[in-house]
Amino acid sequence: MQMSGAMKMVPFLDQPVMLHSDRDPGKCTMTPEQCAYKFSYWVFWYEADHRYALPTVAFFLVAIILFTISRLISKVTPQGLKRKSLWSRLVAGLRFISYKSWNIWGWNTHSLGTYMLAAAGAVFFLAMTLGPHPYYWPNTKEISYGGSPPIATRAGFMALACLPFLIVLGAKANPITALTGISHEKLNIWHNWVAWAMFVLALVHTFPFIIVHIEKGDLVETWNTGGVWVTGVVALIAQAWLTFMSIPWIRNRYYEFFKATHLFMALAFVIFFFLHCDFRMSSWDYFIATAVIYTMCFLYSQCKTYIEHGFRHKASLVPETNDTLKVTIDTKMTWAPGQHIFIRFLTCGVHAFTAHPFTICSVPQKDNKNQLVFYVKHRGGLTGRLMKLAEKNPGVQIPVMLDGPYGGIPDKHIDQFDKSLIVGGGAGAGFTLSLLENFIYLTSFVGYKAEMKVVVATRDPGMRAWFTQAVEDIAARHSRSGVIDGLSIDIHETHHEQGSDTALDTLVHHPKSEKDTSETGEERRRAEMLGIRFLTGRPDLPTLTREFASQRDSSVAVVVCGPASMNYDVSEAAATAQRRILAQGDCAREVWLHTESFSY
Repeated sequence: MQMSGAMKMVPFLDQPVMLHSDRDPGKCTMTPEQCAYKFSYWVFWYEADHRYALPTVAFFLVAIILFTISRLISKVTPQGLKRKSLWSRLVAGLRFISYKSWNIWGWNTHSLGTYMLAAAGAVFFLAMTLGPHPYYWPNTKEISYGGSPPIATRAGFMALACLPFLIVLGAKANPITALTGISHEKLNIWHNWVAWAMFVLALVHTFPFIIVHIEKGDLVETWNTGGVWVTGVVALIAQAWLTFMSIPWIRNRYYEFFKATHLFMALAFVIFFFLHCDFRMSSWDYFIATAVIYTMCFLYSQCKTYIEHGFRHKASLVPETNDTLKVTIDTKMTWAPGQHIFIRFLTCGVHAFTAHPFTICSVPQKDNKNQLVFYVKHRGGLTGRLMKLAEKNPGVQIPVMLDGPYGGIPDKHIDQFDKSLIVGGGAGAGFTLSLLENFIYLTSFVGYKAEMKVVVATRDPGMRAWFTQAVEDIAARHSRSGVIDGLSIDIHETHHEQGSDTALDTLVHHPKSEKDTSETGEERRRAEMLGIRFLTGRPDLPTLTREFASQRDSSVAVVVCGPASMNYDVSEAAATAQRRILAQGDCAREVWLHTESFSY
């Protein structure tokens, strides 16, 4: 059947399809001055990928290389040099930039260093987009310099160059983490911000074309006859969906829906973006690079899941309290304290198709007969379904698939420090257990002489029972005498206070309410042996962190996992400690901070 010209479909790709389009601009028939203007360095269309895409790649690579070098220097620096005052102040200055943040109207910002790097990126993209002139060709009816506005061309190629880094930053196992030591969940902020930069560049690429064709009066005709417009619009719609659905409050509110649609929309975006580029110059090289790197990341995680871990694992579910579920998995795998693992529960309906992250609350044993232990906060969705299964049949075992471990404390170990302060709030209480167990093992079998204080704040009245039992089990495995030297544990119970679900949002200490809560003689005896105190009221974390950081000529590690406000309070105190080190005050020689956000 023959179709009219207006309805005739055009192929999405020019024919014949090639890897790279021709770079020959042809003979210029304008005046020498006009030809020189058209072929000038910053606006020559046939070299736009070299002028804008390659510098964008270089910008990302320079940032990665700088962080990699910083990591290598930290690893190879002799301990003697690290004790020097000049080195301590240099490190303190860099850590201040990394730790300093602000609380604005109840919202906790990212660190100063994060914004400095983001500002460098903003300056780069703004300079490359708005610096070169002209933005539009001065076309007339007699003279045409080209159909693609220069500002649209450069924005498009810079957006294209972001693609490999955007995809890699979203992968759990990725080369950036391998090089820099920054775990994938901390890189996720850059996955999000690069997506926004790419989206803004895509808009800058799109609207100049619309303006030009509106002025020419052929916008509808161009849409009907130009497949490049269709592919571009579909890619932009998919990109807008991905970008706006990743806004934190939207993503968190509709997480299950977000997770179910994100991969599909990402695939649609990449496919139509690929078709839109239509092998112009080296554009498809960026898709090849993206595919190769992401395939390696994907295969690595899948090999760990299906080959290393296999189908043999089963999870045992036991309800500890009305709000807390204990999940245990016998395994031969190993991991480091503070790491997390993605678990796919194969008998949980639609949840069997997705893996969820859980913080590991145990450490590997010497005999390689290990047990992954998780204390999971009931939040609905998957965790709600698991809790119902456990309540119906305590100890029920269900098959699982494992992917990991990931994250953890990068290139640092608690045994490198004289003193350590471990803080957990709410669901973050379980995170402290693996660090606590590692400390007990080191003091009992390796002769590690140091101090550790664990502070846990909880609204769950049943948490004291399972947490105490967990510590007792850990001590039974590792402590020969049952007494743990150098360890103290404070459990602050806040459920006695009146308030809403945000009772832990501002952790402020109430000295008058710091007293032993009602407990049996047996509980008291067990708690005293393990170094546990039960307190009411919220801990004064800024003061506690400041006290640790004030112990002269000591090295202090501070690790916190809790609500955003808890992380902010501790981070702010750690940043203040860096200023004291810079001022050579009467304080610790080194204060190192590691923060973790909630997982399941």
